[in-house]
Amino acid sequence: MGIRVAVAGASGYAGGELLRLIAGHPNLELAVATGFAQAGSTIGSVHPHVRSFRDVVLAKTEPAVLADADLVFLALPHGESAAVAARLPESVRIVDIGADFRLKDPGDWQRYYPGPHAGTWTYGLPELPGQRDLIRASTRVANTGCYAVATILALAPLIAAGVADPDDVVVVASSGTSGAGRSAKQHLLASEVMGSMSPYKVGAHQHVAEIKQASGARTLSMTPALAPMPRGILATVTAKPLGHADPRAVLGAAYDAEPFVHVLPEGQWPQTGATFGSNAVHLQATIDIDSGRIVVVSAIDNLVKGAAGQAVQNANIMLGLPETTGLSVDGIAP
Repeated sequence: MGIRVAVAGASGYAGGELLRLIAGHPNLELAVATGFAQAGSTIGSVHPHVRSFRDVVLAKTEPAVLADADLVFLALPHGESAAVAARLPESVRIVDIGADFRLKDPGDWQRYYPGPHAGTWTYGLPELPGQRDLIRASTRVANTGCYAVATILALAPLIAAGVADPDDVVVVASSGTSGAGRSAKQHLLASEVMGSMSPYKVGAHQHVAEIKQASGARTLSMTPALAPMPRGILATVTAKPLGHADPRAVLGAAYDAEPFVHVLPEGQWPQTGATFGSNAVHLQATIDIDSGRIVVVSAIDNLVKGAAGQAVQNANIMLGLPETTGLSVDGIAP
């Protein structure tokens, strides 16, 4: 018998990725998976690729069916986790993939999300200094946002080391369509996406507050774009330098012992395809020869390190398991 876990919101893309990772995890046992509109359907009919759980029937997302698990993954739409979490026993560990508990400032929440601020849980990014110990001691962990993890890991060590100006940060990032969820939306139709890229939420993306909170940036301009691919994020983060330190060397020193964050060899630049299916982050940095600005490029799989893989990594820490258990640094190509 393994550690019993539940997945609430298992019918979505992040939920499906959680199911795939749980199926390959040697210590986790799926106790229950729930859905909303898909409740009553088998996992095999909703996620044909997850053959290990093909005959498991999705239950309704109700706290009572989740409460017997040792750990619950909440893969619900933003704003819906708090009500479910409030009705789960304190003894049940929870990792929330949604945004409900990420932000410390209620004003930041109200600026970007509807409804009241639910509170703040331990922030689930182990690679930040001191955060791993906080996660280990917590029963409630708020997973990172997808753009947020790609940007924070590119930026936070540079600000902490005093080599990047926290008042002058610009991010341009492209995401695959799975980052927008599985609900039917006109701008996500194949005819709208194929052969085209388009910006969205320009100057007003909800991950800005999270990135500033975790990275130390004080002002940040972010332009996200929708790319014609199902998964992946490529983020280009630029900042005004403070001094003459080598940003690549700073990142290398910060992540030298990290299993999932890889500063690539000099001259090799991150590609989203190289991270597909993995919990890896690929980074590269340089100084722009014209502007003198620091440039860091970051690539992740938004469904793994940006969601489900990050959640499993946090769960491993919370459960006292080796952090890398059930997670891969190797991508799938081509």
